[in-house]
Amino acid sequence: MNKSLIQLQDITRKYVMGTETVHALRGVSFSIEKNEYVALMGPSGSGKSTLMNILGCLDTPSSGEYWLNGKDVSKMTDNELAAVRNIEIGFVFQTFNLLPRNTALENVALPLVYAGIKKEEREARAAQVLTMVGLADRMSHRPNELSGGQRQRVAVARALVNNPSIILADEPTGNLDTKTSHEIMALFEEIHKNGNTIILVTHEEDIAQHAKRIVRLRDGLVAEQ
Repeated sequence: MNKSLIQLQDITRKYVMGTETVHALRGVSFSIEKNEYVALMGPSGSGKSTLMNILGCLDTPSSGEYWLNGKDVSKMTDNELAAVRNIEIGFVFQTFNLLPRNTALENVALPLVYAGIKKEEREARAAQVLTMVGLADRMSHRPNELSGGQRQRVAVARALVNNPSIILADEPTGNLDTKTSHEIMALFEEIHKNGNTIILVTHEEDIAQHAKRIVRLRDGLVAEQ
């Protein structure tokens, strides 16, 4: 067992659809070190979404091993996976996934509710990360009172609040204009400098170029990295 933050060994994932078996991943192996900034790229149908779901502990592989921070998560039950997700992974989605009735502060504090942390500490930590992403003056605003870029910053703050091992960002600029996309990518740059490990899933070459390493998938295999 090596000391990489993430170690994938011969990961396969197949789905049975009617009479057909779809091989989404056909034996993917690579590792990611602590504080790396990696982009996962690949055309539609390359397996990158499937791989992202496995990396994010939202799904388990059909075969192979996935070690995350010294734990073999490939054999875990759904409950064990949920626990790992809450502790180890901060998600940032293309669609922000914010609760519309909650303020920015409440949205960011949400993962800490699941972690069983007391209200005062939740709010203090949420305020701290919102300040870090440049939204100190927007904490009491609801999502509909924020711009797209501000909403994505709230989502990034929510991903950071648990101090996770990895930030997993799925097409984080997919719904943003060019200028805002650059601002969000600059924010990821900043987060990476602070010591976080970032995995960025994107199909846009210019976004992927922000990462320090690009892993390209094709037909369920790593084509190059």
